[in-house]
Amino acid sequence: MNTMKDLSEKIVKRIEDIAQPVKIMHVCGSHEHTIMQYGLRSLLPKEVEVVAGPGCPVCCVPAREVEECLQLARQGVTIATFGDMLRVPGGTGSLADAKAEGADVRIVYGVNNAVELAQNIDNEVVFMAAGFETTAPTTAAELVSNPPENFSVLSCHRLIPPALEFLIKSGEVNLNALIEPGHVSTIIGTKPYDIFSEKYGIPQVVTGFNPMDVLIAVYLILKQLDEGKAKVQNEYKRAVREEGNIKAQELLEDVFYITTKEWRGFPPIPNSVMDIKDEFSDYNAREKFDIEVGTIPEVVTGCICGAILRGVARPEDCKLFRKECNPTNPIGACMVSKEGTCNIAHRYGSF
Repeated sequence: MNTMKDLSEKIVKRIEDIAQPVKIMHVCGSHEHTIMQYGLRSLLPKEVEVVAGPGCPVCCVPAREVEECLQLARQGVTIATFGDMLRVPGGTGSLADAKAEGADVRIVYGVNNAVELAQNIDNEVVFMAAGFETTAPTTAAELVSNPPENFSVLSCHRLIPPALEFLIKSGEVNLNALIEPGHVSTIIGTKPYDIFSEKYGIPQVVTGFNPMDVLIAVYLILKQLDEGKAKVQNEYKRAVREEGNIKAQELLEDVFYITTKEWRGFPPIPNSVMDIKDEFSDYNAREKFDIEVGTIPEVVTGCICGAILRGVARPEDCKLFRKECNPTNPIGACMVSKEGTCNIAHRYGSF
């Protein structure tokens, strides 16, 4: 324990020695969890700011896509999804509300459980597939394995690099550096991030999830800035290869096409969402069922979940935080999931 403490103090000292004003964005709920749980922001010099971006896959699903599932549930379709999705708000409520009204909504731990469910009931089963590049290959793997005819997928899978480019180009966050997500990077590798350093001069570090990983990432970013460099460094070599997971990438390419859609809190982001190719249309819930969703209004006035996901606000800036909005009564999507910035801040932030 003392050895880890001594090492962390040495890294913090190195950070202090080369600190300069910088805004570093990470895009991973697990990174935010580590940062808050271990109080890492309090160890950093004031000029070194680490902000959370759209790193929670459940939080990023827009109200429109939740509403698609609500329509299906109310039509009598069995909806299978992750537990974190149950209370994410749509336009006319949440899947938890639909379940309370009598709809058949089941919690599963993965797409394989949804397939097993379809094999054991006569009803149509739709798996609401939320997640980034990390979980999308599991969805693809099931679709190429001839699932039962009463099974289909409503794809809400999203790609991290296009969202990062959108944030960089918008200038709203005014970010100077990026801590890239370890889990996503195990699939896509490090190459997709190169453009952000080459084109925009942004230092980047792919890192793991323990406190030392995050502190080392901050130090490596500051070292790049101090030396006038901008490149992608892989601190997480124990899990991430430059080329990523080729087999998983091939599965994604076989099953999904890339399209432009909105994220929660974002306008449509070009080439940022994975939807199912025509070859697998029999398993595409949007093709299989008649789903018509119009304009979705803001769910709750006063919720700033969108700004939090874009990294321009913190949970403490929201007038609903820890009042009307809390884990027992989540009003915004960022309070629902344990990877959500508001949920994490509620658990680990100071009162």
